[in-house]
Amino acid sequence: MDKKNVLVTGSSRGIGRACALAFAKAGYHVLINCIHSIEKLESLEKEILEAGGSCAQVPGDVSDPDTVRSMFRRISASCGGPDVLINNAGISHFGLLSDMSDAEWRAVMDTNLSSVFYCCREAVPYMVSRKKGKIINISSVWGTAGASCEAAYSASKAGINGLTQALAKELAPSNIQVNAIACGVIDTEMNARLNEEERNALKEEIPAGRFGTAEETAGLALLLADAPGYLTGQIIRIDGGMI
Repeated sequence: MDKKNVLVTGSSRGIGRACALAFAKAGYHVLINCIHSIEKLESLEKEILEAGGSCAQVPGDVSDPDTVRSMFRRISASCGGPDVLINNAGISHFGLLSDMSDAEWRAVMDTNLSSVFYCCREAVPYMVSRKKGKIINISSVWGTAGASCEAAYSASKAGINGLTQALAKELAPSNIQVNAIACGVIDTEMNARLNEEERNALKEEIPAGRFGTAEETAGLALLLADAPGYLTGQIIRIDGGMI
């Protein structure tokens, strides 16, 4: 059987990196992406290749539609296209809504939400031509519940949830499944701003009594990539029972 291809955006660290490693171990050809941490991306590629996996870099800013088009042209030339697309790239912004600048709002929305649209738009024709494919969007419980002082982040994740459910209906006749993983508090660099007291207070709000791991999220993504075709349009929480 042909090796399946997976594109993981924002894969130099955190959940994206964990997904790249998990899918490589599962036998996928992994296309890894980031915009800033190129050295970390190169290190990830080296780690996957040295472990006997298959990997290629496609660096670029997924919040820019022209860059995404260019990335997918490279992917098309090298391996046809992604059988699985994991839209993981994202940034956070913490602060009062009234203090947020126009540029900060646009940065969050473009990186977290518009990038999902751009990547899906490029990936869908290849998947439709093959009558199969999986799109997995990394969302957040704050997309449903909202988080104080994270209005833009919450809005962007709510947008991902809506896009996931709408696109799932659009693509179901073509046997393409679209689902989202709504993460709770995952122990990644995105939460590095929390001090020990804040971390402990947050853990007390989580029934599981701890933060989740990037590897647990990656494991769920791998399960969704191999899930039955009737599973689509779902926002699946991994939050330790928090919500």
